[in-house]
Amino acid sequence: METKHPDPTTAHPRRIAIAGNPNCGKSTIFNALTGMRQKVGNYPGVTVEKKEGFCFGTHGEALAVIDLPGCYSLQARSPDEVVSRDVLLGRQSDTPAPEVIVVVADATNLERNLYLAAQILELGLPTILALNMVDMAEKQGIGLDPLALSHQLGIPVIPTVATAGVGLIALKQALSGKLPNPTNSRAQQHEAVEEEATALGAILNVPERARRAESLLLIGSSEKTIAALADLPQSARSQIAQARERLHAAGVDPVADIIDARYRWIAQIISAAVRKTTNSDARASDKLDAVLTHRFLGWIYFTGAMLAMFFAIFYLAQVPMDWIESASKLAGDFLQNTIPEGDFRSLVVDGMLAGVTGVLIFLPQILILSLFLGFLEDSGYMARAAFMMDRLMSSVGLHGKSFIPMLSSFACAIPGVMATRTIEHRKDRLVTILVAPLMSCSARIPVYTLLIAVLLPDAPAWSKSLIMLSMYMLGIVAAFTMAWLFKKTILRSETPFLLMEMPPYRIPSARSLLLRMRERAALFLARAGTVILALSVLLWALTTYPKPENSSANESEKIAYSTAGRLGKAIEPFIAPLGFDWKIGIGLIGSLAAREVFVSTMSIVYNVESSDARDSVEPLKDTMRAERRADGSPVYTPLVCVGLMVFYVLAMQCLSTLAVVRRETNSLVWPAFQFLYMSALAWLASFLVYQGGHFLGLQ
Repeated sequence: METKHPDPTTAHPRRIAIAGNPNCGKSTIFNALTGMRQKVGNYPGVTVEKKEGFCFGTHGEALAVIDLPGCYSLQARSPDEVVSRDVLLGRQSDTPAPEVIVVVADATNLERNLYLAAQILELGLPTILALNMVDMAEKQGIGLDPLALSHQLGIPVIPTVATAGVGLIALKQALSGKLPNPTNSRAQQHEAVEEEATALGAILNVPERARRAESLLLIGSSEKTIAALADLPQSARSQIAQARERLHAAGVDPVADIIDARYRWIAQIISAAVRKTTNSDARASDKLDAVLTHRFLGWIYFTGAMLAMFFAIFYLAQVPMDWIESASKLAGDFLQNTIPEGDFRSLVVDGMLAGVTGVLIFLPQILILSLFLGFLEDSGYMARAAFMMDRLMSSVGLHGKSFIPMLSSFACAIPGVMATRTIEHRKDRLVTILVAPLMSCSARIPVYTLLIAVLLPDAPAWSKSLIMLSMYMLGIVAAFTMAWLFKKTILRSETPFLLMEMPPYRIPSARSLLLRMRERAALFLARAGTVILALSVLLWALTTYPKPENSSANESEKIAYSTAGRLGKAIEPFIAPLGFDWKIGIGLIGSLAAREVFVSTMSIVYNVESSDARDSVEPLKDTMRAERRADGSPVYTPLVCVGLMVFYVLAMQCLSTLAVVRRETNSLVWPAFQFLYMSALAWLASFLVYQGGHFLGLQ
């Protein structure tokens, strides 16, 4: 595959912006055009994701493509929509205004998708409409006439099926050709609105082609939106206020009338280019929704899907995990036999290799989780899950939109927290941010897997899956409980109504799923090769130095004398009521940087004590099961293992997430509060598990 980027010194890439509603296939088209030639970052000052890529046109010309966040309107209400609006209007300082706009529209719901297209056409930029999912529209009995639609809109209309690559060549050809500015493509507004837009446009410092579009946006914007535009001159602010007063005096609603005019224009286009007939596929989709979102059966299917995912995590991932473990063992044996005995060999083998491979072995499980979540999202089921959850979420003061960031947190709390930007109300967004990390992310999988193996070493995969599922359910229950508490106290507000569109059922693109898995693998490997490697070296040093003066001291005495041992013993009084010893305390301290570091920390701690545990996770589990206290009783009893898993379900053991919360909330107060309340919640729950279990006579 061609991977070189266009050379900006030899050719100026044509700047292409891809815009569209959420779930319209916009990102699939972006991935199909750019392939591996992508870079992902954030827009300055916000955590909205910025995806850019490169491709070549049909004549070899360079195209620079940007995938804008999904939005329903340029009348922005969320951070995502603000970014899309500002890029399209040329307000985003770090991103040049696009030269061409590709509007991706869902052919199965064209009327709603054309509203954004109507606003974009008013900008006067060369525009192409990618009419996506035409195959699904046909199955639903929706007949489309692309030529008539093109004539009505005055722009090229290209039918596409992004998941199958249909229409992409035609799209590239259109992007490579000369595209005129749209001329007759706009909704005619009320005469009074047109007059006010013309007067306001005359004093705006924007290109002439975009003055009308900017004026309509400003006249129809809320006072809060106007106040947030720092560069808007005072003369324009006064003109907007006066324009609204005059329109109201004339009996014209400056918001509703502008919207109604666009929808009247859209209705004319739909009547000329779209015909609908009844179709069995549409009825089948309704029947499927009736089952999957049923008040009772829906929960059974949802739980079954989650259980199948966890079963795959344990069962299907075992073979590649064994491969990684065998490779780790071979590498360890080679290094053990090659490097002379001493601290350097211990650093490489017991520190770096044991630490990194102790986490790397869980990569297959994380990829399976990413695959499942991607399949649920791309198939359209994720929105159904949010719809079902709305019934439960409303009881705690939130709505189903909050569940999507929470479900995304199963993969990683960082994108989950970032996904809250689609929530319109600030207090609801803050509540979701505060509880999203309670959902068990993929970084917890290594911890759960290790402790479940210690707890049930010979149990079948299905029973381990049930325990894993129970940890995830505990996180969900805790998140809902804390959300209810926050909504009733520090973030009190009315329960919002859920208004969301159900995307059509579709077969996910294998390419899109593989790209998602590749991104997740790259992120995990980068973390293993940097953060975890650095922490492994640091933890090895902390568990090795200082060395006791008595050269005959055994390994347990050496680690107790080390800096890590002293830190573990320092916090032991605080964790002893939970059944944790000072060695577990070392793991808790190490995993503050990242939860999965607990496994590599335990690898280092017990590798220091037993050379048999080197380079393999299985001996680590065996060593932990054999670990004894001073009185001869086992350290890792069932209560300790369960209590430790519960602790990791509830504790905020991730500095990266706290950093993102700091950026999202623009405050140090909320991440500090989040760390404290989650730590207290984790300690209390683990205390109840351990002490309550002992009270009931359990071990």
